[in-house]
Amino acid sequence: MSQAVRTRPDGSGQALSEAYDTALLDLDGVVYAGGSAIAHAVESLGTAGAGGMHLAYVTNNALRTPDAVAEHLTELGIPTEGGDVITSAQAVARLISEQLPAGARVLVIGGEGLRVALRERGLEPVESADDDPAAVVQGYGGPDLPWGRFAEASYAIARGLPWFASNTDLTIPSARGIAPGNGAAVQVVRIATGAEPQVAGKPLPPMHKETILRTGARRPLVVGDRLDTDIEGAFNGEVDSLLVLTGVTDGAQLLAAPPQHRPTYVDADLRGLLTGQPEVAADGAGFRCGGWTATADGDRLLLDGEGEPLDGLRALCAAAWTAAGDGSCELDGEKALARLGL
Repeated sequence: MSQAVRTRPDGSGQALSEAYDTALLDLDGVVYAGGSAIAHAVESLGTAGAGGMHLAYVTNNALRTPDAVAEHLTELGIPTEGGDVITSAQAVARLISEQLPAGARVLVIGGEGLRVALRERGLEPVESADDDPAAVVQGYGGPDLPWGRFAEASYAIARGLPWFASNTDLTIPSARGIAPGNGAAVQVVRIATGAEPQVAGKPLPPMHKETILRTGARRPLVVGDRLDTDIEGAFNGEVDSLLVLTGVTDGAQLLAAPPQHRPTYVDADLRGLLTGQPEVAADGAGFRCGGWTATADGDRLLLDGEGEPLDGLRALCAAAWTAAGDGSCELDGEKALARLGL
């Protein structure tokens, strides 16, 4: 059964940390960037967890092991166990194990997170196309991954071996800005081979399956900064989502979002977990949130009023998404967003 098209962000009379039993939190761009905690993340997660919300960390970054990620989070002031971390390496390892026999060799192009996940599934990681692998798996290997690793993958794939990728995020946030992600590396191998990988990570079903299996969440809330992975993954899993504006998504991208990229809620950062969400209501030909009213007029989005900038953004989302229906909004919202400083 198809989902109804979302035309506005939802409101919530409860704090989101009370309305949902589990937060499925992305890491890069949500909890930290370049290894440092994002503003308000540590305090917000501490309060949400103390109130009874289960915190699980779901990342497409396959470089580090769950234990290493948990150690890092704990060092940042967010006490975490390895079992609270779910990575795309785990999801892709399960996907491979469902297609290959136990003990099969898998050529690894990536970091230690992939190797540990493969061993957990009874598979043997190898380093060369000449090590008799039965498949190739590719995941983010960090900024220092040697170029020759892409050639190694290409040699094996050219022999007809199945190719798997942990994820295809084109970019990854860092302390210095936006850097190439695993999707950029996958594209290098795709160009060399003409092949297409099986992908496990967000927004695809294998990652959602892995997350639910490992967390046991009954009423989860996906929390992320990316429309094409976090929010689309929530859409595909038919669960609610919170977009935070601490990562790669800006106001213009949010207004243009097609249905599968429209979050349930929008907030500035992880403090949004600790509050209710304001209602966005129809108001004549437009939509009102807080002190703002947004309308679609010809080829533009208009914004009147004053108040909290996020309320204005929520109202603009309703005007843009309603005008777009089941497509992407092409109305000009530049001046409206400029009024909000977004």
